[in-house]
Amino acid sequence: MFEVLEQHRERAIFVAGIIISLWHIYANTLGTLPELWTSALHYGLFAILLMLTLSSLSMRLVLVGAVLAAAGTAYVILGEQSLFDRGLLFNNTDWFFALLTIGLVLELVRRTAGLFIPVVILITLSYVVWWGQYVPGVLQFPGLSIETMAFRSYFGSEGMFGPIARISSTFVFMFILFGAFLTRSGAGEFVVEMAKAIAGRFAGGPGFVAVIASGLTGTVTGSAVANTVSTGVVTIPLMQRAGFPPRFAAGVEAAASTGGQLMPPIMGAGAFVMASYTQIPYLQIVAVSVLPAILYFLSVAFFVRIRARKLELQPSYEESEPLRNILLQRGPSFIIPIIVLVTMLVEGFTPTYSAGAAIVAVIVSSWLTPHRMGFKAIAEALSLGARNMASTALLLVAIGLVVNVVATTGIGATFSLMVNDWAGGNLFIAVLLVALASLVLGAGLPVTASYIVLATLTAPALYQMIATNHLVDALMAGTLQPAAQAILAGANAEWAGILSEPMFAQAAQAFVQDIPLELLPLVIEQGIAPMVLTGILLSAHMSIFWLSQDSNVTPPVCIVAYAAAAIADSKPLPTGLMAWKVAKGLYIMPFLFAYTPLLSGDWLAALQVFAFAVLGIYALAAALEGFMERRLVPLTQVLVGLAGVLLLWPGDLQVNFVGLGLFAALFLLNRRNR
Repeated sequence: MFEVLEQHRERAIFVAGIIISLWHIYANTLGTLPELWTSALHYGLFAILLMLTLSSLSMRLVLVGAVLAAAGTAYVILGEQSLFDRGLLFNNTDWFFALLTIGLVLELVRRTAGLFIPVVILITLSYVVWWGQYVPGVLQFPGLSIETMAFRSYFGSEGMFGPIARISSTFVFMFILFGAFLTRSGAGEFVVEMAKAIAGRFAGGPGFVAVIASGLTGTVTGSAVANTVSTGVVTIPLMQRAGFPPRFAAGVEAAASTGGQLMPPIMGAGAFVMASYTQIPYLQIVAVSVLPAILYFLSVAFFVRIRARKLELQPSYEESEPLRNILLQRGPSFIIPIIVLVTMLVEGFTPTYSAGAAIVAVIVSSWLTPHRMGFKAIAEALSLGARNMASTALLLVAIGLVVNVVATTGIGATFSLMVNDWAGGNLFIAVLLVALASLVLGAGLPVTASYIVLATLTAPALYQMIATNHLVDALMAGTLQPAAQAILAGANAEWAGILSEPMFAQAAQAFVQDIPLELLPLVIEQGIAPMVLTGILLSAHMSIFWLSQDSNVTPPVCIVAYAAAAIADSKPLPTGLMAWKVAKGLYIMPFLFAYTPLLSGDWLAALQVFAFAVLGIYALAAALEGFMERRLVPLTQVLVGLAGVLLLWPGDLQVNFVGLGLFAALFLLNRRNR
């Protein structure tokens, strides 16, 4: 029997994928099941599918595992009410299914994502029930019983079937399914061909093709590895034929594909988690992400241009279809669904409903292209979407266990206070600490899990530091809100006479430091306009979101760079170092988020920051490459780097214009002597 089942394994995966996708579409549109039940079914269905896709598991083990996953799911649904009827007292059956389900989740994550995540989960769970009471200092936790922790993990609203699983079963799944439909409709081929038609004939054009194609593919996949594999097989050989070294070609593709997760309107699973955490509409997150994403891709393109100049590469004349033909013949199945998606988001529809409508638009618009989607193609897209989601679904369910520990113990607030203490209240150092933490976590966690953990632990600290800077600015301008003035005057009558007048920078900073810590959050809330506070919250989370991407391209663990190295046939570690160099925008943007109105200001202020940042990033790229229009001597290289820093300097237009003058003079001099 098992031999027969093994022979039909692929067919079982195909059919299971279709069923799972159809059930999720129903649950996200017409379904009215309780959230706990929906999340439990999401886990059970994807656990079965994931086991089917694991070739290391025999069909005998798959069937056993499927029965256990289904039983664990069914018991959440059928046993919840009886548990409450018993006054939340666990019996032996409760213990069995809770431990069984947690253990199965950890094993599946171990098989797909490695040992790091299960170890982290076990450490956090044991912290709550055992060793937390022995930790000295602020991290000490008196502990909970194993029964309480098992209940919170399995049945609780914050556990493995809590908010992270709900995000996974709604936003994340629907957009991954949307990406699968776009892929099946030929959108990937359209993106690469369009990029070749736009940039293929410039000097170093294949490098620009990689940047454009990876950026557009990122709007489809939201996955850096999938982006690299799908576009890199075309763009990396193109770059190598044009004259770029294999290591550089792979590094550019890895850096550009990483940026695909930052490109609206689909920005990876982390963007949906951010919308849930911050309660900021997904559309607003997408809207403010446009300029930073463009800046990032420009930063990668600058490295391509400078290296092409350095190698004296000539324009490529490889044949490509006219852009008009590509847009008319293949473009509708990509362009029309994206327009439908964005329009519905603007009109106020939920992201899941908008994604569902966009999927229908893919099917309809595909009939305007050679890749018409009939019944077979639709079934293949449904199955592909479920397969693409399987490992992510189990990972997010597992990460819910960590989030539950953070919520239960309050360690997130404690850790934020520790970050504030380590940084000495300095925002710059705090961002560096978050960057270091993201690098360490990223060595073992995928970027979405890394963002969830970092946001839970450090976002409150970053938010308060950025808000404190805005409070200082308000005191310097004499524009502190009356409600905040009244609160401060009530705390100290001597402050009443100085709050309505502008302060010097040093005096404003000293004043803020004197505000009692327990009073500071209330003063921030009342002293800064609500829209600005929303922008500050978004800046804190977006900084963490961007920094969580760096594990894609930072050695020693950089899966995206290693995937590109395999295509380019270059050494993995040097390729990772090159990708890390080319992806420097990942580290520049968080500081712009923290210190400038790129996200928290109006569009005019954001465009001003954007304009100076474009030149500043180009200057830094030239300084890192030691080449602009010709090779830079060491002194000029330092001056170009200084010009880049001045152009990016926050909050001082005079400094920015000094940087602009210095950069213009150096560029013209370098170009004249070329």
